[in-house]
Amino acid sequence: MTALVGLWLVLQGGGWVATPARPTVGDTVWLERQVVVPAGWRVRAGRLDPTERVEPLGEPSVRRAPGGWLVRYPIVAWTPGAHTLALPPIWELRPDGRADSVSGGVAGFLVQSVIPDSVLGPEPRGALAPVRLARYAVLPPAAALLVAGVSLALGLRWRRRTPRAEPAPRHVPLEPEVPDARWLAAGEPKAVAARAAFRLRVAVARAIPEARPALSTAECIAAVERARSHASLRELRELLEQLDRVAFASAHGTDVAALAQMARRFAQELER
Repeated sequence: MTALVGLWLVLQGGGWVATPARPTVGDTVWLERQVVVPAGWRVRAGRLDPTERVEPLGEPSVRRAPGGWLVRYPIVAWTPGAHTLALPPIWELRPDGRADSVSGGVAGFLVQSVIPDSVLGPEPRGALAPVRLARYAVLPPAAALLVAGVSLALGLRWRRRTPRAEPAPRHVPLEPEVPDARWLAAGEPKAVAARAAFRLRVAVARAIPEARPALSTAECIAAVERARSHASLRELRELLEQLDRVAFASAHGTDVAALAQMARRFAQELER
């Protein structure tokens, strides 16, 4: 009987080969067929629609094969026995843009049941009777509840303890400021100019809030001029511009120590 079914499937295959050879219900079955076309032609497989017994698991794939293309369909069968499935047409795409379709044919394959052959006429069984709970002693659960309650109470009491007093932070003395002469001796005139300019800009911002330190030198001078038109802006402008030139290494041979001392004096005057 199995040999007759196999022969019938070969006759019904229409060029399609099913793998694996002995699938069971729910297994993935691949239907494969090689399409021979001239060189330069391409192949596109049509979409397979599901049926009551067979359902596609995804889109078909087309791969190159010797002498043509290999078309594959992933399917699954939900009932055992012999199946015949009509495949959609296969499109042949020519290099000049024209297309033609060929019949997909009919594929035949055999699906085995997952129920062993020793079980004849399987029928669903009824529900099992409820399992009666065994009798147990009341003392162990009560003791466990008592221990859990005492542990919870002790834990809550421990969490509500008075917090310990933290020691005061240790006073760390600030390091003395590095003199300008030491920076200049180390060959860092830009650091001296940048520090002097920052102090002067902070003093200007404290005296005139509109002249924020984030503003450029020109914007800072403009803000000071709007707030205090009677102030000596010329000296402030020249001092800030010279400090900027030293900080950006565009002024060589400048007495940076004198500029820093002048900026310190100007800042003290603004803070009075």
